[in-house]
Amino acid sequence: MNSSTTSQSADDILTQQLEQAARAFVVRRNAGKTVIAGYPWFLDWGRDSLICARGLIAAGMTSEVKQLLLTFARFEKDGTLPNTIHGNDVSNRDTSDAPLWFAVVCDELSQIDPAPEDFFDTVVDGKRTLLEILVSIAENYAKGTPNGIHMDPDSALIWSPSHFTWMDTNYPAGTPREGYPIEIQVLWIRLLRLLEKITPPAGQKKWQALAIHATASLDKLFWLEDEGWFADVLLGGSRVIAHDATVGDALRNNCLFATSLGLITGVRAKRCVNAAQKYLVVPGGLRTLAPLPVKTPLPVVRDGHLLNNPAEPYWPRYEGDEDTRRKPAYHNGTAWTWTFPSFCEALVRAWEFDANAIATAKSYLSSTELVLNHGCLGQVPEILDGDAPHTQRGCDAQAWGVTETLRVWKWLNELGKANPR
Repeated sequence: MNSSTTSQSADDILTQQLEQAARAFVVRRNAGKTVIAGYPWFLDWGRDSLICARGLIAAGMTSEVKQLLLTFARFEKDGTLPNTIHGNDVSNRDTSDAPLWFAVVCDELSQIDPAPEDFFDTVVDGKRTLLEILVSIAENYAKGTPNGIHMDPDSALIWSPSHFTWMDTNYPAGTPREGYPIEIQVLWIRLLRLLEKITPPAGQKKWQALAIHATASLDKLFWLEDEGWFADVLLGGSRVIAHDATVGDALRNNCLFATSLGLITGVRAKRCVNAAQKYLVVPGGLRTLAPLPVKTPLPVVRDGHLLNNPAEPYWPRYEGDEDTRRKPAYHNGTAWTWTFPSFCEALVRAWEFDANAIATAKSYLSSTELVLNHGCLGQVPEILDGDAPHTQRGCDAQAWGVTETLRVWKWLNELGKANPR
């Protein structure tokens, strides 16, 4: 057997493992489908389910994803979607990212739909179309949602309340990120560009102008030239415009979404990926915070007591008491499996789909086999310690860790066939 046949066989085996693992999270909710975020502790979270949907599309589960979209679409109200679903209780809407990930999934599913021209005319519960729901999200983000999300007219960027992104630990709020988180801006611009493409001509100029404005603001306000990466967040209260917000200089994994989601290219993309490779990558995961000092302090406070060193906030292990040890560590150094594939995707996009970059990204992502073969066999855990030996922590089996790995692994394999070295 030659080496190329052996490599292809190994690729297929990992793909099959990941596809089998992914199917374990798709469950029925009434007449529709949803995704269990993780076993043994989580139910169906809004953002988790919608991020997972991208990998489920890659697995060919398009009918399940469409049911998932319709399940969440019927809950859209004033630009918001549920953060969690508990039976029929969808009152928890403390998320600024779930509605924007919903738009990404709509975009990606429409591209493979047998009738893409009709996809956004799909009617939800006999009332509104998917297009009308996407417009509702954008219009309400622009004018302000009931839960506090709003657009800064000066920059066209989106302000997010504390505890509203995926880094949502609270009590203590280890990573409140109140202000303008970078991935929210990237997802917002993706939504604007989608609406520019799918709305009738009369409305396209409005979305195009907002997209151009927001993109220019992101490029100007988030890039840290001396550090070589994009700021994780512009910190500020609800009345602080983006230009007046405090720029956070911490290196976090969120900065990679600007490249992995196709917004930033060129030298800045490469420098950002290089910084992540040096400070964030661990086998099978990506640290949430680099082990570096910061100029903008990141205090973690509970009941008036400071729990960390704000100038050196990196927390190496997720262990100990929940409220004073594990929660502060959760997004301050702990490595996550679900963002690791975005590093691999960003690497390829930053180097413009070069064959060597594709092969390098595959080498990185194949380290996921280390976690598949330990702990909960055949599954990807939620998190790993930031420091060696990178002990598995959190949920034994986490949906978005599996599905994102599957999505990017299959994408890399397809690119490798089209761009052989």
